[in-house]
Amino acid sequence: MDEGQIRVGTAVIFPGQGTQHAQMGAGWRATPHWTVVERAEAALGRPLGDLLLEAPAEVLARTLEAQLSVLLCSLMAWDMVAGELALGDGQGPVVAFAGHSLGQLTALVAAGALSLEDGVVLAAQRARATQDAVDRHPGRMAALIGAELDQAEDACTAHPQAWVANDNAPGQVVIGGSPGGLEAACQRARDLGVRRVVPLNVGGAFHTPLFAEAAEALRPALAAAPFRAGSAPVVSNVDARAHTDPSVWPAQLADHLVSPVRWRECLLTLSRLGATSLVEVGPGNVLAGLARRTLTGVPVRNVAVPADVETVRTPLEVC
Repeated sequence: MDEGQIRVGTAVIFPGQGTQHAQMGAGWRATPHWTVVERAEAALGRPLGDLLLEAPAEVLARTLEAQLSVLLCSLMAWDMVAGELALGDGQGPVVAFAGHSLGQLTALVAAGALSLEDGVVLAAQRARATQDAVDRHPGRMAALIGAELDQAEDACTAHPQAWVANDNAPGQVVIGGSPGGLEAACQRARDLGVRRVVPLNVGGAFHTPLFAEAAEALRPALAAAPFRAGSAPVVSNVDARAHTDPSVWPAQLADHLVSPVRWRECLLTLSRLGATSLVEVGPGNVLAGLARRTLTGVPVRNVAVPADVETVRTPLEVC
């Protein structure tokens, strides 16, 4: 996309795996937006409501359940937010979408580049492929707090199976690798003076070459998926560029399984595209925090549960 063709307005961002929690769909059950879950159940041929209403934290920690629960709650929230943004309160149109990791699929559905049904099916296929990779190639991740990208890259030179996994924001980079690789990289990070090294409670080294088999397993499903032009560009985690051509997504979504999430750069791209405000749509508020650390003077709102719709209706100057 030509970033010179700028429209001023709102960018919408969607979270990924790790934001799930027990009973995360309870607030949505009595709303019209629960039809998102019913459509997803029909697409997958399996019940999903209990996953959002009754499943304990240990069940939601599994990759398949985690990814589906985050996707569905994010899409219910978007179903509500979409109409509110269309009302206009001085924010302007949605200029672009972006999502962190799994959130890219949510963003593509929200933009209309994938149908809800096709997005849910791809999310389930992605989750199975990544779970298989976790089982075959155990890995770990850690956040380097206070580190910049070059320090994280230096830390990963300590072992051939250690890599940068997420460049999230200034002073927040995540690395991943095999258990031995991550241990060596974390020690090197401490030696380099990184302020804090925080192990993450995740099942594998996501967005590293340890997921090469998952990427290859997913390529046929992505090649067959009916991507189409959306209502606004979607920014990719792989190259941090805004895309409107639907033909790019099969490769982008496969490659991102083994490539770092360039989230800091994605946020900068949204700003260049004309985003004067951001709305994080879906469970949690992690992305809002990263945005505030990356983009100066750009208001960020969160919509995680139905009551949060008031934050979209409230004029920006009093948020």
